[in-house]
Amino acid sequence: MPLSFADKGEDLVVKKVGGNDEVKRHLENLGVVPGGTVSVISELNGNLIVKVKESRIAINDELAKRIMV
Repeated sequence: MPLSFADKGEDLVVKKVGGNDEVKRHLENLGVVPGGTVSVISELNGNLIVKVKESRIAINDELAKRIMV
């Protein structure tokens, strides 16, 4: 399921990252890689604050839909 549908506070394993090479590279630089864990901290109008490793990052709904967990 896409990350945009995940419940808050649940630790999830990234199964696949979709999109073109530029999008994949951007998410990889943020720490979102297959096999890694992410957790949704909060959601506002489809935009997410996500915990990746020990950092919090903000991603929009379009990017969240490309991250399969």
